[in-house]
Amino acid sequence: MADMILEIRHLSKSFGSHEVLRDIDFTVSKGDVTAIIGASGSGKSTLLRCINLLEIPTSGEILFHGKDVTGKGVNAPEYRSHVGMVFQSFNLFANMTVLENCVRGQVKVLKKSKAEAKDNALRHLQRVGMAPYINAKPRQLSGGQKQRVAIARALAMGPEVLLFDEPTSALDPEMVGEVLAVMQDLAAGGMTMLVVTHEMAFARDVSTQVVYMSEGVICEQGAPADVLEKPQMQQTKDFLARFRKG
Repeated sequence: MADMILEIRHLSKSFGSHEVLRDIDFTVSKGDVTAIIGASGSGKSTLLRCINLLEIPTSGEILFHGKDVTGKGVNAPEYRSHVGMVFQSFNLFANMTVLENCVRGQVKVLKKSKAEAKDNALRHLQRVGMAPYINAKPRQLSGGQKQRVAIARALAMGPEVLLFDEPTSALDPEMVGEVLAVMQDLAAGGMTMLVVTHEMAFARDVSTQVVYMSEGVICEQGAPADVLEKPQMQQTKDFLARFRKG
C-alpha cells in the first residue's frame, strides 16, 4: 500500500525475564488516528517507546516506509523527526523559554537556521494557542499549556506521525479539554497519530482504529464502532464496562 507509513511486525520486548510485549502486529497508514487502549501495565507505553526507538525491541520489526528501523546504523534522532512523540510528563527543557523549546530540535537535528526555526515554531505555537507565551519558562505555565507547547515542539519538526503517550493523564480535569481540542484539530487536518489514552470519548469520536491491549498482547483491533460498541472478547467487554459504570 502506497500510503502505509508504519508496519509493526511480530514485535516483542522483554526486560530481563519479564515479557512486556508479545508478537505485536499492526499497520499505520497516512491519516490514521489509532487509539491504543487497555489497563495500566498492559504494555501500551512500552509499545510507543519501541516505535520511537526509545526502547529497542527484543525481536520483530518496525518498518517505516518499508525500511526496518530497528537494525544497526539507523539514525535515531533523524527518524524521530519523522515519528515524533508527545509525553505524559511534557519533557520540556525547564531552563528554556517556550520559543527556545520549539527551536532547539529544528536547529540541532534538522539543521535549520535559527531564523527559519523561529518562524516555524511561532506558526505552530499559534496553531495550539500558545503564541502569547513565547517568552515564558515552563514553570510559569499550567499543565495544559505545557502539553500544548510540547505538541507545538513536536509539530515544528515536521513529523509524518505523532505518538501521544497518555497526553492528558497528568493534567487537571479542566485542562484535559484544551489538549484534546488541539489533538482533534490535528486529526481533522489529516495528521497521522497513535494515541495511548484512557479518554474513551476521544477514541470513539476521533480515532479511525482502536487497538485494545492486555498483558502485552493485542486482544482486539478494528474500527471504533466495532471495538467499543461490539467487542468480541470477554476481556475487552470487562475493560469497557468499567468506563461505562463511570
